[in-house]
Amino acid sequence: MNNYEAMLIVKPDLSEEDRKVLFKQIDDAVTKNGGQVSQSGVWAERRKFCFPIKKFTEGVYYLVSFSAPAQAIKEMRGIYKLNEGILRVLFTRMDA
Repeated sequence: MNNYEAMLIVKPDLSEEDRKVLFKQIDDAVTKNGGQVSQSGVWAERRKFCFPIKKFTEGVYYLVSFSAPAQAIKEMRGIYKLNEGILRVLFTRMDA
């Protein structure tokens, strides 16, 4: 098991209810792939981008810290790519 952080940029025009559902889906994707979420939450509300991403000029940043096997990252990347509420994802491996 390796330690990771995932930074996700979420669409800013989602309602509060839709955002809660999306954040739950993000955390559930980690646990379904054999991982364990240690910490998750909104990192920044509505930050402006330097350039448009999928025609959006701002987004909500969501940070998840978790531990998971290496092959789980590929699976989660595919799951997050299919979700229309997520604009971008960045996985970072944390050395302990």
